[in-house]
Amino acid sequence: MTGEFPVETTPTAPDAADTAVVRAQLDRPPRGLRAVAHRCPCGNPDVVETAPRLPDGTPFPTTYYLTCPRAASAIGTLEANGVMKEMTARLAEDPELAAAYRAAHEDYIARRDAIGVLPGFPSAGGMPDRVKCLHVLVAHSLAAGPGVNPLGDEALAMLPEWWRKGPCVPRGAADSSSTGSGEDLPA
Repeated sequence: MTGEFPVETTPTAPDAADTAVVRAQLDRPPRGLRAVAHRCPCGNPDVVETAPRLPDGTPFPTTYYLTCPRAASAIGTLEANGVMKEMTARLAEDPELAAAYRAAHEDYIARRDAIGVLPGFPSAGGMPDRVKCLHVLVAHSLAAGPGVNPLGDEALAMLPEWWRKGPCVPRGAADSSSTGSGEDLPA
């Protein structure tokens, strides 16, 4: 990947347009939407921060959720090509990588606990011992910034510049019936 991503890692409250874009990206209402955790270079949200519990009380440990369908598709290709298996094998062989990945796990838990605690729940993506979902690792890397999740950073570097064709969902063209906060949308 040769494009530059903004390093801004401060979550921002979603406005009505953001919520409409996320709804269109997911092809369903967002659940437990708290914030836009990262914006794609095209300007749309590409990672959202979700509440540790959905509005109905269901635990939801995936704090950072990748929403851009183009990025998700490209990550799916990496997964299909065996990248997760290779990364998991490297964790068993490389103590420095394993320590950095454990630190990423601790960062993920700390960020999730800062917005609401889910005692006993794992972080996400297979952390800290294996790689189970590159989507989560890339979302964490985008939300936290470079250098926090080494395997998320690696996967991100393998991706094509999915934003080059323009926004996956044009702002303003998405369903304008969204309300600006995912909390009041049906699950």
